[in-house]
Amino acid sequence: MLYYLFEYIEKNYQLPGASLFGYISFRAALAVILSLLISTIFGKKIITYLRKKQVGETVRDLGLEGQNEKSGTPTMGGIIIILATLIPVLLFARLDNIYIILLIVTTLWMGAIGFIDDYIKIFKKDKKGLKGKFKVLGQVGLGVIVGATLYFHPDITIREEVKNPEAVQQVQSAATPGEEAREFATEEKSTKTTLPFFKNNEFDYSSLISWAGDHYKSYAWLIFIPFVILIVTAVSNGANLTDGIDGLAGGTSAIIVLTLGIFAWVSGNIIFSDYLNIMYIPQAGEITIYIAAFVGALVGFLWYNAYPAQVFMGDTGSLTIGGIIAVIALAVRKEFLLPILCGIFMAESLSVMLQVSYFKYTKKKYGEGRRIFLMSPLHHHYQKKGHHESKIVARFWIVGVALAIVTIVTLKVR
Repeated sequence: MLYYLFEYIEKNYQLPGASLFGYISFRAALAVILSLLISTIFGKKIITYLRKKQVGETVRDLGLEGQNEKSGTPTMGGIIIILATLIPVLLFARLDNIYIILLIVTTLWMGAIGFIDDYIKIFKKDKKGLKGKFKVLGQVGLGVIVGATLYFHPDITIREEVKNPEAVQQVQSAATPGEEAREFATEEKSTKTTLPFFKNNEFDYSSLISWAGDHYKSYAWLIFIPFVILIVTAVSNGANLTDGIDGLAGGTSAIIVLTLGIFAWVSGNIIFSDYLNIMYIPQAGEITIYIAAFVGALVGFLWYNAYPAQVFMGDTGSLTIGGIIAVIALAVRKEFLLPILCGIFMAESLSVMLQVSYFKYTKKKYGEGRRIFLMSPLHHHYQKKGHHESKIVARFWIVGVALAIVTIVTLKVR
């Protein structure tokens, strides 16, 4: 909103400083500051309100150290993250940008699913919460919306480097002496994405159905949309499973989102994308403002969620976080980096899948179920081994930072 206000003031009155709102970096800085203030100052009031309404966590007895002390801690703290993200975005982002619209829809959609789940657990006293099939249905529904928008919306395009030597030579002649110049084609719809560690690192989803005839690209949505559904569902569930001990999901997610912010910044800037020889995505730079607000909200939430937690994010927060991460990665066409960048989420999800599968297999074969881990998800395994949860969280954060560095390195290592 303020973007349009100051754009009008600059255009009509040339007020000194009004033009600053035209810069993504300036608006991103304001977004992160405001989100931090909202999540820390108003977060305390929200926690007090939740405690007053007795919105407390019912903790199952899993035999973990310090578990009983957590009983009654306010949950649904994801509301803090959602509000601290959306308010700065509505104030500082361009609301006609399709990527911003898509992320706002994602936040509200996944936030609603998580809120319903938490509401059933707390007020209906049903520990199982929202039935799994309805939760998955909601994730699939969002995947369809995101996939269809990314595929069909006319404003979601890329610009590729022109490979015509004559065109490049013409641009080079007009460039500053000593600088290499490259020409970019006009914007076009494409299902291309990025593959890490490969020299020619672009992959087109439509190539998977090239056998379908001359017009195979018209049917690329049959491959693309189901893959988007898979990504959205997997990442949101991974974030949900990671939310098990104080500060783990919030801190890990902040690292992931900050890394995606770097990719959004360089992918949406023609100068940086040219220098790094990566895919240029018009309008994607605006995502940086959303990411700045989201990071500020996560860090501010950690003020109250770090050990010992004064509030839990609940599914309201964890499902929302996972959905936003998935959509940002898809928007900047870096979804194939998620197994590396979201390695913590992936490890948590795999630990549960392996544990359940092995237990069922051994029970069928030997008549008694056996386990690979002392407990799943993975962070509970280390708790069972006697590690304090604050140490587990710190070490998982360190691993998350290492994975983020490896992810960023893929910009140049091919």
